Amino acid sequence: MIKMLTDDHAHGRRLDQWLAQQRTLGLSRNRLQSLIRERMVAINGEQITKPRFKLARDCEVEIRLPSATEITPRGEDIPLDIIYEDNDVIVLNKSANLVVHPGHGNWTGTLVNALVHHCGESLSGIGGVRRPGIVHRLDKNTTGVMVVAKNDHTHYHLSRQFADHGRSGILKRTYTALVWGLPSPGNSTIDLPLARSHYDKTRRVVAKEPRADARYAITHYTLMEKFAKNDTATVLASLVQCRLETGRTHQIRVHMTYIGHPLVGDKDYGNVFKTKVNRLKEPLKTIICSFPRQALHAQRLTFKHPSTDKIMTFTTVLPDDMQRLVEAFREKEI
Repeated sequence: MIKMLTDDHAHGRRLDQWLAQQRTLGLSRNRLQSLIRERMVAINGEQITKPRFKLARDCEVEIRLPSATEITPRGEDIPLDIIYEDNDVIVLNKSANLVVHPGHGNWTGTLVNALVHHCGESLSGIGGVRRPGIVHRLDKNTTGVMVVAKNDHTHYHLSRQFADHGRSGILKRTYTALVWGLPSPGNSTIDLPLARSHYDKTRRVVAKEPRADARYAITHYTLMEKFAKNDTATVLASLVQCRLETGRTHQIRVHMTYIGHPLVGDKDYGNVFKTKVNRLKEPLKTIICSFPRQALHAQRLTFKHPSTDKIMTFTTVLPDDMQRLVEAFREKEI
C-alpha cells in the first residue's frame, strides 16, 4: 500500500496525470490508468475508477499494488548460434530482433525461452525466474557475443566478473558501431553518468546534474575507418570500436549520441539524422532506410572460465545486414 497527500499543484488536475508526475512512484501513466480502472486507487477512503477524476488539495491517495508474480518461462525451439559450450557455459552469437529475457510485451520468443529448451532444468536460476543463466544482456536489436551460465557456481563467478566491469583486467567487452560523422578525437573516453529519461522510462540520458538514479558510465572508443562523401573531406560516417568499462542500458548509443555521433539506424537516439539520409544518393539511401536497427555488434568478449580459470576470448564477424551496410558506405559514390 502506498499513501500520498496531494499538494497545491494537484488542485483541479486529473488523478492519472498528477500521479504520473510523482517520480517516487516510478509508474507510467498507462500503468496508473490500469490500476485506477482495476479499483486499486482510493481518494480519502473511496475507490476511484476513472483516471480523469479531478483532485483537490490535501486529499489522501492510497494505491494498492498487486503482488508481483514471476512467470516461469517455457522452453521454445528457437535456433541458437552457439559458438562454444561445455558443462558450465554457453557462448553464443545473438541475432538481431531477439529479446534476451521475458518481460512486458515479450513473454515468449526470447533468448531465455530458447535456452530453457536447449538446457532443460539444468539452467541456472540465480538470475531470477525470468532470467535463468543470464549474467549480462544485449539490446533486442544489438547482435553479437554473449555468455550464459549453465549452473549456479558459474553464474556466481561470471556475475562477479561483470560486476567488476573489467577493472581487474580480465573481463573485456568490445563492440563495433557504425556512427554518423567523424568523432574527434579519433581515440577517446566518454565518462558521463546515465539516468532514466523523465519523458520516456525506456530511454536513458546523460545526467547533467546530480540525480539519485544516475549511474557512472565509461565508454572508450577508437576510430577504425571513415567513409568520406564523394572523395571529399566531408566524412559521412565512421566505423568505431567501443570498449565498455561499465555496462549500462543503451550506454554506447547514448554516449555516442551525446558527443554528436549517433549510431546509424538508431530510431530512439538518432532520428535527428533523418534529413541527412534523405539527401543521400541511391542505393545507399534505400539501404540505410531499410536497415531495421541500430548498427551495433558485440564483436569480442573475454572472461575467465569459472571452473578452469582459463582466460577465454570469443570473436564474431559482423552479421550480414551490418556488413552490407558498411560495404554500402565504402562505395565511392555516396
